[in-house]
This record gives sequence, C-alpha cells and structure tokens, in this order.
Amino acid sequence: MAQQLNALSDVLIQFIQHQKIFFVATANADGHINLSPKGTDSLRVMDKNRLLWLNLTGSGNETAAHIQDNPRMTLMFNAFEGNPLILRLYGKAKVIHPYDEDWQALYAVFNPIAGARQIFELSIELVQTSCGMAVPFFQYQGEREQLTHWAEKKGTQGIQQYWADKNQISLDGKETQILKK
Repeated sequence: MAQQLNALSDVLIQFIQHQKIFFVATANADGHINLSPKGTDSLRVMDKNRLLWLNLTGSGNETAAHIQDNPRMTLMFNAFEGNPLILRLYGKAKVIHPYDEDWQALYAVFNPIAGARQIFELSIELVQTSCGMAVPFFQYQGEREQLTHWAEKKGTQGIQQYWADKNQISLDGKETQILKK
C-alpha cells in the first residue's frame, strides 16, 4: 500500500494545499524527539522538492535547536476527509531567522502573521504515501486565533522579550539561535 517517490506529484501538492493541519518531527542525535502539530496559513510548496514552513512563536523552540544540530525533518499530512491518505515528506531542513539575509524574500511568500519567528526550508529527499485507512474522519471547524491575538497584544518588543525568556534553549539544553548574537 505504501509508495515511495523522489518528488511530490501535482496531485500530492494539491492534497497538501488543502490540508488544515500537518505534523513536524525533528530530533537531535540524542535527547528528546519533537513532534508538533501545525496549522494556520503557514506552509508553501515552492516546487516538487522544496517547501517553506513559517514557524510561529510558541512555548518552546525545539525544531530550531534540532535543525541547527541535525537537519533531518519529517512532515506528515493525514486525510481527515475524503479518500484515506497519509503523506510523509522526509528531507533536510534549514532554519531562517528574521535577522538572516534570506528572511525578507522568503517571508514575502506568506501573509504576514504576528509572532512569526522562523522559516524552515525543507529540501525533500523522499516522499512516502500510505493508505491511512485507520485515520478517522474529522470535520474542520475553523482556525484558533488565540496565538495570533496573543502575539499582536505582545507587540514586537514583547515577542522579542518572550524569545529571550522562553525560546533560546531547547529541552535538551541546545541553543536555538533565535536572537542574533
């Protein structure tokens, strides 16, 4: 039932563009594995082997710490309506911070979102589909707006202070490079 490809097909790109949620997994060579659900309008497929994901400020910053140390990343998408499908994208990721040279050009492909803290660029090395027949149906009801409202209320300086207080070090004590040195 599983199929492996070296690039996204047009059908799979359309599938990704219709998803309301996806999951990101990263890990260091040792320590904790991070697996996070992601939503909002934060993902762009740039071509059949490259995508961008706009990461928003959150309680931790594990993905950034992991990617600095070990660039492996997996994204997973599930069909919660229609035909069953699980789609996994395996590849090497790069983190781009707001102080990096590429930030402005890459951030321009997204709608501005308060609290945007990094862009992850994934070079896709392997695409795998599997049946997804055991994934239940769920009905999309809308986006949660609490994170955006929280970030808007904090403002730019408040977000920067939050990064300084909460987003510089991972659970395993690794630096995230969120603030320019």
